Amino acid sequence: MALALPRSLSPSKLSAFKDCPLAFRFAAIDRLPEAPAPHMVKGTLVHSALERLFWDHPRGARSPDAGRRAVDQAWEALRDDPDLASLDLTEAQRDAFVADAASLVEGYLKLEDPDTVDAVGVELTLEADVAGLRLRGIIDRLDVNARGELEVVDYKTGRVPSVNQEQQRLGGVQFYALLCEQVLGRRPSRVRLMYLREPLVIEAEPSDQAVRGTRQRTAAVWSAIERACEREDFRPRPSALCNWCSFRSLCPIYGGDPARAAEFTGPSPAPPVAQAG
Repeated sequence: MALALPRSLSPSKLSAFKDCPLAFRFAAIDRLPEAPAPHMVKGTLVHSALERLFWDHPRGARSPDAGRRAVDQAWEALRDDPDLASLDLTEAQRDAFVADAASLVEGYLKLEDPDTVDAVGVELTLEADVAGLRLRGIIDRLDVNARGELEVVDYKTGRVPSVNQEQQRLGGVQFYALLCEQVLGRRPSRVRLMYLREPLVIEAEPSDQAVRGTRQRTAAVWSAIERACEREDFRPRPSALCNWCSFRSLCPIYGGDPARAAEFTGPSPAPPVAQAG
């Protein structure tokens, strides 16, 4: 019996399938719970603070003090979040967690003056049907520049990628450019990755060729997912990512049995890294 196809495809799901088809199946098709990672929870906090900076403060009032208040407000809203609670942070760890998030927001303020930004969308969800599949993405920020052109901004709280990884990261933002073209009828003139920890900005112009390539690659991945669902054939792809995978207890690489996915009730502790073999 064929597995059910996922309801939609996002940049993160595209990457997840390419990284490890089996982990993709567990997360996107079997919809098994995953252990929240500290960096992901911190990313949620930083994104929420930047959302507040733009929505709660008009142009002319987006100062560094406003940024610090936005972090405090976002933290208060996150305090009761189950993902945060699962990290089981001590008081000292929580203080360091918030301080690091605040430093990332400060990193953003070094990259641009938010008072000069005309944001028309923050945490903007776009969905479109393209070539028989449902595409879905959340744009961190959509701006209109002085020439009236759209610009897509994606905040990154991790490290700046290597030269070899740079185009892969930009590919995710090109996906948003494709969505803008499909939903809004306008292609952004520029896509920007803002690395807040460095801080550093990587930019690209979504050309006809780039958007066409994104469409073709997305269709190719979707075809591969369709074949895998039809054949119930999602194979593991061992890599360094295994060290943080929530599904190692089900993975045959580590002696697990994917057929037991229905019994899986939550992320189990990963084996020691030495067993990654």
